[in-house]
Formats: sequence, C-alpha cells, structure tokens
Amino acid sequence: MLIEQPAKFLRWLYPHALWRMDKEEHAVYLTFDDGPIPEVTPWVLDVLDHYEVKATFFMVGDNIRKHPAEFEMVKARGHRLGNHTFNHIGGLRHGISSYVRNVDRANEYLHTDLFRPPHGWMKWGQYIFVKQRYRVVMWDLVTRDYSTRLNGRDVLLNVRRYARPGSIITFHDSLKSHDKLLYALPRAIEWLQSQGYAFRVFD
Repeated sequence: MLIEQPAKFLRWLYPHALWRMDKEEHAVYLTFDDGPIPEVTPWVLDVLDHYEVKATFFMVGDNIRKHPAEFEMVKARGHRLGNHTFNHIGGLRHGISSYVRNVDRANEYLHTDLFRPPHGWMKWGQYIFVKQRYRVVMWDLVTRDYSTRLNGRDVLLNVRRYARPGSIITFHDSLKSHDKLLYALPRAIEWLQSQGYAFRVFD
C-alpha cells in the first residue's frame, strides 16, 4: 500500500503538491504518464473516447518531439496536458538548474501549468523552484501498471481496492504498461462508473 497509496509522511515532503482532490466530491482524476508513443497512446485515447472520459496526460518532451502526431491526437480529443520533463529525468541525479531547464524545455511543447516529476521524486530545492512555475501533481493511487511483477488483474484490483473520492489515479501510456492496460484500463473505467464516480480533469 505504501506504493499504491502514498503514506502521509510522503505527502508531507511536498506540502503544496496535489495528492488528492476534493474528498467530498464523488469523482476521480485519471492521469497517464510517459507518453506519447504510437504503440499505446492512440489505443488509450480510443478507450477514453468509448467511455466518454477525459484524462490528464503527463508527457515527456522528447516523446512529443519524436511522435508529434500522437501529441496532436491527445490535444485534439480534448484531454488535459501535463509536463513530465523533457528526458524523463530523475531529480536525484540532477542539480536544480539542469532539472528546471529540462522541465522548461518540455514546456516549450506543452504550454501547461501542470507538472509531475518522473518516479514521483525530486530534491527539495528542485521542488521549490518548480512549484513557482507549475502546479505539482502527484497521485493518490498509482496502479503499478509498469510493474513486471503484476498482471492486468492485479492492476485492476489496485484500482478497485484503493480508489476513493478525489483520487488522482496514475496509469502509464508506455510499452512496459501496455499488456496490463489492455486488460485493466477498460475494466477499471467500467468499475469506477458502476460505483458512480465522475471523471474530472484539473482546472
């Protein structure tokens, strides 16, 4: 559970970040990290269209550079955009200046006020600088669809077990998540809808 639903002490590390939205509203926020890529992103978009759901895509700038058509598809279908750095860099391996430059380089494509750090971590100094320019969005539920130890049923179970009002739910439109997404994403959406959840994107 420490991974799927971060403990309070993890949330305290970045006190102004968004970890969970209004817990009084029966709604969830679907998010997707690491895209866009042609093998996965268009399929995700088709699933979201089928269920009439909007989501937020935290994109890697270099993937946008390599796959502009898929980037345009996300925008054309009305989804929210978020910044996930240009090279999917981990904050622990970079200084403040190089990290912020990488974030800003991605934003030359994205033009968004939302940011999520790769791996969910950055140094305190990086956070201080980034939050001056962006709203930092973490998660309330990470599905772990990237894990080689889980299958699609496990990913779906994580959604069913940990989703709650205001949850920011993280999937990945990436190659390593694709096989799990095929099973879990449509079933997760159907289950959330059956529980009466509305789907929101960030204002």
